[in-house]
Amino acid sequence: MKKKLQTMLSLSLFLAIFSSFGWGDEISDTIEDALASYKQGNISATKEDLSYVLELLRQKRGEQMKAYLPAPLTGWHADKATAQMAGVGMLGGGTTLSRVYTQKRAKIRIEIIADSPLIAGLGSMFSNPILSSGGKLKRINREKAMINYLPNLKSGEITLMIDKRFMVTIKGEGVLEETLISYAQAIDFEGLKKI
Repeated sequence: MKKKLQTMLSLSLFLAIFSSFGWGDEISDTIEDALASYKQGNISATKEDLSYVLELLRQKRGEQMKAYLPAPLTGWHADKATAQMAGVGMLGGGTTLSRVYTQKRAKIRIEIIADSPLIAGLGSMFSNPILSSGGKLKRINREKAMINYLPNLKSGEITLMIDKRFMVTIKGEGVLEETLISYAQAIDFEGLKKI
């Protein structure tokens, strides 16, 4: 009985918090549906509704996180940023943000993966030099980065693990290494950590 009361209080608090933020009617309505289903003893419907709410919240968070993808550097153009929610089968689930930047034939793609359970496991490549696959370690905005750059092809990739929750990848073709680094420096890592 005590556990049931705690769960009902938690659901009520969840509803009150998200209603006060004014986040979409669909979210608050679905939370209300979940609470009603729970009160009726329909655990299956409650789980389904709450899972749906979590997906909606991830989607909303993905849209908000687009602001952390940098504006194009001088002389560059950028496509519209996109956010996609991945199922559990892809990287264990999570949100992927991406934006493509171009300047004549040069192209850079920045991708941020968030909320994936696999990210924590990937952190070992930053702490183990044996797993660096020929790349070099460098600090960018006080964050440890792995740089793999091929000067003869003018292409490469920078990978960073931010706060053990975000994997950031900057891939470039027809670009200088310094340009890749400049795009990495333009990302608001401190802002990401506060999410």
